[in-house]
Amino acid sequence: MGDAGKRTVVIVGAGPRGTSVLERLLARQARGMGGGLAIDLVDPYPAGPGHVWRTDQSRLYLMNTQAFFPTLIPGHAPEAPALAGGSFDAWRRGQREDPSPELSDGDRAELAGLESTGFPSRALYGRYLRWTFNRLLDNLPEGVEVRVHATTARHVARRNPGFAVALQTGETLEADSVVLALGHLPARLSDTAQRVADKARATGLNYWPPAIPNDVQWDGLPHREHVLVRGMGLNFFDVLGQLTEGRGGHFEDTGDAPGDAVRYVKSGREPLILAASRRGAPYRAKAELERYYPASVRLRFLSEDAVAGLRAMGATAGFDHDVWPLLHRDAVWAYYSTLARTLPGAILAVDFLDRLAAVLSLEAAVDGLPGRSWERALAALVAECVAPGHRLDLLGLARPFAGRSFASHDELDAAVLEYLRADAAGSARGEDDPVKMAIGALNAGRAVVKSLVADGGITEESWLGELRGWFEAFVEGLASGPPALRMEQLAALVRAGVVRFIGPDPVFSVEDGQFRADSPWVHGEPWRAHHLVEALAPANRVLANHSALLEGLLDDGLVRPRVMIAADGEAVATTGLDVTAPPYRPRDANGHTVENLFVIGLQLSAVQWGTAIAAESGPVYRSGDRTLRDADAIAERVLA
Repeated sequence: MGDAGKRTVVIVGAGPRGTSVLERLLARQARGMGGGLAIDLVDPYPAGPGHVWRTDQSRLYLMNTQAFFPTLIPGHAPEAPALAGGSFDAWRRGQREDPSPELSDGDRAELAGLESTGFPSRALYGRYLRWTFNRLLDNLPEGVEVRVHATTARHVARRNPGFAVALQTGETLEADSVVLALGHLPARLSDTAQRVADKARATGLNYWPPAIPNDVQWDGLPHREHVLVRGMGLNFFDVLGQLTEGRGGHFEDTGDAPGDAVRYVKSGREPLILAASRRGAPYRAKAELERYYPASVRLRFLSEDAVAGLRAMGATAGFDHDVWPLLHRDAVWAYYSTLARTLPGAILAVDFLDRLAAVLSLEAAVDGLPGRSWERALAALVAECVAPGHRLDLLGLARPFAGRSFASHDELDAAVLEYLRADAAGSARGEDDPVKMAIGALNAGRAVVKSLVADGGITEESWLGELRGWFEAFVEGLASGPPALRMEQLAALVRAGVVRFIGPDPVFSVEDGQFRADSPWVHGEPWRAHHLVEALAPANRVLANHSALLEGLLDDGLVRPRVMIAADGEAVATTGLDVTAPPYRPRDANGHTVENLFVIGLQLSAVQWGTAIAAESGPVYRSGDRTLRDADAIAERVLA
């Protein structure tokens, strides 16, 4: 179809996922795996960076992985080696030695101070993506044509054969194959958020819905007024940066210990930021490490081999029953082995680690205790051998104020500040901090779980009620936090009186022409404001999308959401599309595979877990470069 004598492919979405598919198509084509090839990329945003990684955004927006981590290019693809480019870190080193004329002054300045363990700005990562995309175009194999359409795809229709892709410009592209690399899509508000938005509109209040941070005009929030911010995950730190440093304030080094290492100097243009989240505190910061997974952490129980055994069971493993007990053991071992190494005085028995290993390996004799007898044996061993104040409450790490009440807002702020200081100090200790190493084990285990999920090794009821039901929020709050610098800065903002906190389990309402927020755990008058910011990204749910393209695909029955059966027998529409095994192709409304239509990225959230993170350079676990393998599987099928 389309170009005479050439195979035609339309890639909808030219951000990192779409560019990965392009790269794999070119690499395979160069090895003679296809005839003539015409590739159309469709995206209103610049090809390479796409929407999220635009190069013109504020450098206060940081990546959440260090420079050594991400890559767009597979490091090991013997069947079809890469034609151009490499990992972000290799690009970083190369640009410092021989800067490209494509770099901006801001890029050059950032690169001059960025080391392998530093956290790049999203703008700089976007420059890497754009540079890599340009190098791919410079190295097109013979017989390949690539066309970029800086517009929106409005509709995809099935033809016999192939597809027709209608663009916002009125043009229609004919294609043998279509790849949906849609990335982050606009989303409708939840019912609860919509009610708040409607009340705010009716009373003249300012409601700022979930958004990609670099899409927001933060100047619309006034100086020196109360601003409620709901959510203290990663987007929260983006909001903080724009309302403080983004308004002319700055941080200064104090020379003091971690937790008190910086002070904030106000510009006078800041609002009073009133921060709220269910746990009452922000995500914990990342440890300062030389690698993504701690060198001192080795998964002894939830290993890749253990997961292979679970996969051999078929789709019968339950997270709580089969997976969490193994990962729980790994986190416990990481904590206490680090504690014994770094603070031996907290261990009251010389043979503690030997006895701990026996308990965790189910070798300790426990007289007739049913169920998880190892947990009871562990509790007894810890009570005997670990000094009070140093005993691990793993689940409690995610709810630091559970069961506590506060006599005043000042008392709450002091408690949160102490939490921030302790967390920042723990991050600075890196491999020598027991809590951070327990979290490091959870992070490593999360990578292993991703492979189990992608291989279909978790039951549907466990996926819905356990993995997504409790573990996802738990591990994200511990292992997906910001760089340690952000925790230091937040502590400084609290000391400067720029940020205050609402408290755990906050309740929001609209009363007397104002937003009202308080916590059942904090005594004192509720906070009130005329501005409420949702520090969240738009929901990644295919049925809640606000995209003409995806809505059309659903309405036409060309795709459908995946439906799972919960533990109570209820059918639940999941967040992602119903797709085949890799290469992922959607199932239509009748359950039939739509051949030559492919899906990659966020809309796979019903068959993959944790789809937003970049591919890992030199992956430690199988899941680390899964998105690159997904792209390669698509390219192989397209060119077959």
